[in-house]
Amino acid sequence: MHRLKKNKEFNYIYKKGDRVSTEHFTLFVVKSKYNNYRIGFSVSKKLGKANVRNKLKRRLREIVRRDIEVKNFHNYVLLARDGSSKLDFKTLKEEIKKIFLKYEKKKMV
Repeated sequence: MHRLKKNKEFNYIYKKGDRVSTEHFTLFVVKSKYNNYRIGFSVSKKLGKANVRNKLKRRLREIVRRDIEVKNFHNYVLLARDGSSKLDFKTLKEEIKKIFLKYEKKKMV
Protein backbone atom coordinates (compact mmCIF):
# COMPACT_ATOMS: atom_id res chain seq x y z
CA MET A 1 0.00 0.00 0.00
CA HIS A 2 1.15 3.51 -0.75
CA ARG A 3 1.09 5.61 2.39
CA LEU A 4 1.37 9.29 3.14
CA LYS A 5 3.86 9.89 5.90
CA LYS A 6 5.05 13.48 5.89
CA ASN A 7 3.26 16.22 7.79
CA LYS A 8 3.42 18.63 4.84
CA GLU A 9 1.63 16.08 2.63
CA PHE A 10 -1.18 15.80 5.16
CA ASN A 11 -1.43 19.58 5.53
CA TYR A 12 -1.58 20.07 1.75
CA ILE A 13 -4.48 17.61 1.46
CA TYR A 14 -6.29 19.24 4.40
CA LYS A 15 -6.04 22.65 2.68
CA LYS A 16 -6.63 21.76 -0.96
CA GLY A 17 -8.68 18.57 -0.84
CA ASP A 18 -12.37 17.85 -1.19
CA ARG A 19 -14.03 16.81 2.06
CA VAL A 20 -16.69 14.18 2.72
CA SER A 21 -17.88 13.31 6.23
CA THR A 22 -19.84 10.62 8.01
CA GLU A 23 -20.58 10.26 11.69
CA HIS A 24 -17.23 8.65 12.53
CA PHE A 25 -14.87 9.67 9.72
CA THR A 26 -13.87 12.50 7.41
CA LEU A 27 -12.25 11.77 4.04
CA PHE A 28 -10.06 14.35 2.31
CA VAL A 29 -9.22 13.76 -1.36
CA VAL A 30 -6.95 15.66 -3.72
CA LYS A 31 -5.89 14.80 -7.27
CA SER A 32 -2.30 13.77 -7.80
CA LYS A 33 -0.01 13.87 -10.81
CA TYR A 34 1.34 10.39 -10.04
CA ASN A 35 -0.08 7.15 -11.40
CA ASN A 36 -0.79 5.42 -8.11
CA TYR A 37 -2.83 6.47 -5.08
CA ARG A 38 -1.48 7.37 -1.65
CA ILE A 39 -3.43 7.27 1.58
CA GLY A 40 -2.81 8.48 5.11
CA PHE A 41 -4.68 7.77 8.32
CA SER A 42 -5.08 10.38 11.03
CA VAL A 43 -6.20 9.38 14.53
CA SER A 44 -6.22 12.00 17.27
CA LYS A 45 -4.92 11.46 20.78
CA LYS A 46 -8.43 12.30 21.97
CA LEU A 47 -9.55 8.84 20.83
CA GLY A 48 -7.39 6.94 23.30
CA LYS A 49 -3.96 5.77 24.21
CA ALA A 50 -1.38 4.63 21.68
CA ASN A 51 -2.51 1.01 21.61
CA VAL A 52 -6.10 2.06 20.82
CA ARG A 53 -5.01 4.46 18.07
CA ASN A 54 -2.61 1.92 16.53
CA LYS A 55 -5.28 -0.80 16.54
CA LEU A 56 -7.70 1.52 14.75
CA LYS A 57 -5.09 2.47 12.14
CA ARG A 58 -4.21 -1.20 11.51
CA ARG A 59 -7.88 -2.01 11.00
CA LEU A 60 -8.38 0.93 8.64
CA ARG A 61 -5.32 -0.04 6.57
CA GLU A 62 -6.58 -3.61 6.24
CA ILE A 63 -10.08 -2.52 5.21
CA VAL A 64 -8.74 -0.17 2.54
CA ARG A 65 -6.27 -2.79 1.30
CA ARG A 66 -8.81 -5.61 1.00
CA ASP A 67 -12.23 -4.12 0.43
CA ILE A 68 -12.03 -0.65 -1.11
CA GLU A 69 -11.50 0.13 -4.79
CA VAL A 70 -9.25 3.18 -4.52
CA LYS A 71 -8.74 5.29 -7.63
CA ASN A 72 -5.29 6.04 -8.96
CA PHE A 73 -4.11 9.64 -9.44
CA HIS A 74 -5.57 10.61 -6.04
CA ASN A 75 -4.23 11.19 -2.54
CA TYR A 76 -6.45 10.49 0.47
CA VAL A 77 -6.45 11.26 4.18
CA LEU A 78 -8.92 9.38 6.37
CA LEU A 79 -9.50 11.26 9.62
CA ALA A 80 -11.03 9.31 12.52
CA ARG A 81 -13.54 11.14 14.71
CA ASP A 82 -14.89 10.51 18.21
CA GLY A 83 -16.42 7.09 18.70
CA SER A 84 -14.67 5.43 15.77
CA SER A 85 -12.31 3.49 18.04
CA LYS A 86 -15.26 1.78 19.73
CA LEU A 87 -16.69 0.33 16.50
CA ASP A 88 -16.27 -3.36 15.69
CA PHE A 89 -14.54 -4.46 12.49
CA LYS A 90 -17.73 -5.11 10.50
CA THR A 91 -19.18 -1.69 11.33
CA LEU A 92 -15.85 -0.03 10.51
CA LYS A 93 -15.84 -1.72 7.11
CA GLU A 94 -19.40 -0.54 6.36
CA GLU A 95 -18.57 3.00 7.45
CA ILE A 96 -15.44 3.16 5.28
CA LYS A 97 -17.29 1.78 2.25
CA LYS A 98 -20.04 4.34 2.87
CA ILE A 99 -17.64 7.29 2.97
CA PHE A 100 -15.84 6.25 -0.24
CA LEU A 101 -19.20 5.77 -2.01
CA LYS A 102 -20.32 9.17 -0.75
CA TYR A 103 -17.22 10.74 -2.29
CA GLU A 104 -17.84 8.98 -5.63
CA LYS A 105 -21.44 10.21 -5.71
CA LYS A 106 -20.29 13.74 -4.87
CA LYS A 107 -17.86 13.70 -7.79
CA MET A 108 -20.54 12.50 -10.21
CA VAL A 109 -22.86 15.41 -9.40
